[in-house]
Amino acid sequence: MAEGQAGLFAGLDRSRIIAAPGYNRWLIPPAALAIHMCIGMAYGFSVFWLPMTHLIPGAAACGGGFWGELTGQNCNWTAPSVTHIFETFIAVLGLSAAAFGGWVERVGPRRSGVVAALCWGGGLLIGALGVKLHLLWLVFLGAGLIGGIGQGLGYITPVSTLIRWFPDRRGMATGFAIMGYGGGALVGSPLAVWLMARFAHGPSPGVAAAFACLGVIYTVFMLGGAFGFRLPSAEHLAGSDAASGHVHVNEAWRTPQFWLLWAVLFCNVTAGIAVLAMASPMLQDVFGARLLGLRADAALDPAQKAAVAASAAGLVGLISLFNSLGRLFWASISDLLGRKATYAAFFILGAGLYAALPWLGHLGLAFAFIAAVCVILSMYGGGFSTLPAYLADIFGTRFVGAIHGRVITAWSAAGIVGPALIAGLRQAQLNAGVAKSHVYDGTLDIMAGLLIVGLICNLLVRPMAPEKMMRDDPAPKASATTPMAARGLGLGGVVAWLMVGIPFAVGLLIALQKAAKLL
Repeated sequence: MAEGQAGLFAGLDRSRIIAAPGYNRWLIPPAALAIHMCIGMAYGFSVFWLPMTHLIPGAAACGGGFWGELTGQNCNWTAPSVTHIFETFIAVLGLSAAAFGGWVERVGPRRSGVVAALCWGGGLLIGALGVKLHLLWLVFLGAGLIGGIGQGLGYITPVSTLIRWFPDRRGMATGFAIMGYGGGALVGSPLAVWLMARFAHGPSPGVAAAFACLGVIYTVFMLGGAFGFRLPSAEHLAGSDAASGHVHVNEAWRTPQFWLLWAVLFCNVTAGIAVLAMASPMLQDVFGARLLGLRADAALDPAQKAAVAASAAGLVGLISLFNSLGRLFWASISDLLGRKATYAAFFILGAGLYAALPWLGHLGLAFAFIAAVCVILSMYGGGFSTLPAYLADIFGTRFVGAIHGRVITAWSAAGIVGPALIAGLRQAQLNAGVAKSHVYDGTLDIMAGLLIVGLICNLLVRPMAPEKMMRDDPAPKASATTPMAARGLGLGGVVAWLMVGIPFAVGLLIALQKAAKLL
């Protein structure tokens, strides 16, 4: 039995996925996209919150607070309670990426990609069972905890692989994969809405069936991506800087550079995710009736209120688009400008835009306000995609996946601080009697100040001292036939790109249609 098991899993071994001579490195990005587009559904989970609050038609809300909801089977959950699922898997994402980053480097991207697929897809299936049995604690265990582990493993698995295959275009390479995470909601949200409508029974929404279907679909696609990974051989790396100095992961986190970059990511994400979390209500609060061409203080009937809400919903699709495409754009730009200069642009331009948002709102310049929010969210996504290349520049490529896993704990922290900060300040302003159109002014100024802090941290980042760098054997010398020279993609490569390209294009089209209604 043991021999059979060894044979069954032998294909997952790191030693079995070294690429043959002539392997085309452009087969790796679609494998990475297949994984990131699936776990990127994390950003689209908001489509489930409202349906999950009326799973039992006519039932009252659960009593006993949050703990009562975890086990109550004959009452409906509340929106604040189910939204904690998002916070859970984002927090677990960062913690699992930090805990298992070294393991991912040791076992290679195929084995870790398979585990990520089983955790994320399997977590959704357990979550479906929790919805079916109406046990909120089971949904948290499946989608939140187990799914969060799949999120963390899936997020970092492609990073070091792409950086090794594209030493000449580190930013662009990681931008491809992490663009998929930003675009996962473009594809997953409409699919989830369609599935819920397809499996709904009268007034009861089809949440459990939608969870189960997504779990199966994502498992299949992520397994396909995992088995598509290859590692470059020494011949593929000939002439590159892949064998230059490295900092061990256990030493990296003790350096000032590590904590400065942690702070850089925290500031960028806190500011961006705060706007991402409150984009729709912020647009409604700031502009209200003006979105329909009416006076700001005009009384709205129910139909007009619904039209305002629909316009604001279009903003969510638009900023999701900029969040996704900004990841590839800014990461590719960083290959030309350098990582520090790119992050400096994020912070300087972002601080200016945050400071300008209240002014644009008071003047009623809705189009300029929306454009500023879209640019801000493009830089939010760009911060994620540029980070792995920044880490590789500072710490070398050998342990970059593990180091990246530890740094993105800043994302977990920011995912809690950002939304809580903007929602708490909004409520405090409302309680103080501040008009809705002005409740975000102070918050946006705070976000601008936070980006200035991030700018200072970024400017303080320095290259590693030579004595802290480990040295590997020199890389093979480049020849006329070895340096990333490769055959064409072939039919399999074309199919791989179509498998990720077609769903992304459909999601892109849907987002553009929503944006057209807004504009």
